[in-house]
Amino acid sequence: MRGPIPPFFHPSILPYSSTPSPLARRSITCYHVQMSQYWLVKQEPTTYSWGQFVDDGKTEWTGVRNFQARNNLRAMKLGDHVFYYHSVNGKAIVGIAEVTKEAFRDPTATAGEWWAVELAPVRPIEQPITLAQIKSDPRLANMPLLKNPRLSVQPVTRFEFETILELAKTQS
Repeated sequence: MRGPIPPFFHPSILPYSSTPSPLARRSITCYHVQMSQYWLVKQEPTTYSWGQFVDDGKTEWTGVRNFQARNNLRAMKLGDHVFYYHSVNGKAIVGIAEVTKEAFRDPTATAGEWWAVELAPVRPIEQPITLAQIKSDPRLANMPLLKNPRLSVQPVTRFEFETILELAKTQS
């Protein structure tokens, strides 16, 4: 009987070599690993600010009535990281949240198939990353925030997520 396949494989944890053995390679290709995804949600601070979100401790992200944003909500998985963006007033990423409940029917929808997720705050971005800073960094030129600015729930690549965290660290 074979032992359990490890839930996560990364070359840096190999004991003796950075090249996996044929057996390890076979195990890796046969085992599906769900990797974290990254997102950005937009909210007007006059309607529901980061501070209110932190005070509440969690919230159901309801009321989304755009098909593309709805599909993004449906794609969110438990534990995914989410940038909280203040739109209209402030226009900045102000915090990081986490998906604590995957997509479920939006209780505020009276018709149609609309979805919601539950989010919980993780931590604030000490110095918010403004839209102007994002626009001025060429590494972030392909973000949906710049390409499709009206979309309220957007995917963010891991590279973009890490770049924004880097920007936040350098200005603190």
